[in-house]
Amino acid sequence: MTQISTAQPFQITFDTATTALIAIDMQRDFIEPGGFGETLGNDVSLLQAIVPTTAALIALCRDKGIPVIHTRECHKQDLSDLPPAKRDRGAPKLRIGDQGPMGRILVAGEDGADIVEQVYPIADELVIDKPGKGAFFATNLSAHLAQLGTKTLIFAGVTTEVCVQTTMREANDRGFECLLIEDATESYFPEFKAATLEMIRAQGAIVGWTSTFAELKDALNG
Repeated sequence: MTQISTAQPFQITFDTATTALIAIDMQRDFIEPGGFGETLGNDVSLLQAIVPTTAALIALCRDKGIPVIHTRECHKQDLSDLPPAKRDRGAPKLRIGDQGPMGRILVAGEDGADIVEQVYPIADELVIDKPGKGAFFATNLSAHLAQLGTKTLIFAGVTTEVCVQTTMREANDRGFECLLIEDATESYFPEFKAATLEMIRAQGAIVGWTSTFAELKDALNG
């Protein structure tokens, strides 16, 4: 069994044989200049800063035999899985489905919807295209995790307060133990990330635990 004694809010113990990593939405449209995130007025350099740590986390899990699952928030070419309430909200310069610098915004198969090169999936790693914020909604993630016999999920990716937190809450409701790696997740709004970390581990790990990548690495190599 692996233990992270310094995890917050208290020690977490898990078996790597029943653990998987989910890297949430490490996509060009969110992370790279010219993508959807930047068109919304966000500073994408904040998200770019976690790419090296997330890449190291993925490499560590691969080395330890922990399955790696990647998600992409994107929609069908005909946008049949995009509710008007999602597309039409707010007043962005570009909306989902519009033509952007890297193809149609958040549309499956377009360059911008794909995962950044530094954390790109390798052969046999599951990639889940999800139309919602949470990775369990309208996907085969539950069935895949059941097939693996997964009990614990490690989380990384963007953004902390939206797709990462939503998926963690979905996982928690399904009985998974959840661990978020603090320096492998980020938000366009640092205060939102900080608040989300507090919410996740409040009231006795009501959603899950958090730890740093170094703490996880030490535990796995211990």
